[in-house]
Amino acid sequence: MIRFQQVSKRYPGSGDALSELTLEVDAGEMVFLTGHSGAGKSTLLKLIALIERPTRGQVLINNRNTSGVSRRAIPGFRRDLGIVFQDHKLLQDRTVFDNVGLPLVIAGLRRKEVGKRVRAALDQVGLLDKEGSMPLALSTGEQQRIGIARAVVAKPPLVIADEPTGNLDPDLSLEIMNLFCRFNEVGTTILIASHDLALIERLGRRRVELKDGRLAADSHGPSPGHA
Repeated sequence: MIRFQQVSKRYPGSGDALSELTLEVDAGEMVFLTGHSGAGKSTLLKLIALIERPTRGQVLINNRNTSGVSRRAIPGFRRDLGIVFQDHKLLQDRTVFDNVGLPLVIAGLRRKEVGKRVRAALDQVGLLDKEGSMPLALSTGEQQRIGIARAVVAKPPLVIADEPTGNLDPDLSLEIMNLFCRFNEVGTTILIASHDLALIERLGRRRVELKDGRLAADSHGPSPGHA
């Protein structure tokens, strides 16, 4: 599903954010990226999403070399990818329904199908009753769950998340992580950057640690299961 082959990424005026990184994530896995601030976690996710390109090496997503994806083809490439941000990135002038349905509208689905999928996604994150609400009327945890619903509404095979629980208290963090676990249990590949080592340990999934842009550790956890 995801393969990094000797990947390095250097930003102008700085050193390597990633250096000679080789990593594989199989389809159906749930993997946590850990490491200190600046270790390269966000850069790795940006390379997967084609927000950035590698300086050297190859990134392959579902056997497709991202270096061969033209700028024009990036939106189509991202249709198979769900992205969850720490700060939600919800459109504040749109309802919850419109925020979650946006990827489907862009993909050209019919209104009836959009409605069906949006309500199914909202039901999965426990917020079906909030479809007509505006984002600012929701709590921080609810906004993050809406962001997750938007990421999974098109049923992508791969979901990546950058510090999705960074602003949440421990109970909400566990609730959000268990949502990801449930999506993983139905076959979605999940890759999450997180600094919450205690929560990651509790979930018992594979953990990949980065240090100064290099692979520092890679531990495979036991079989998937809820905390």
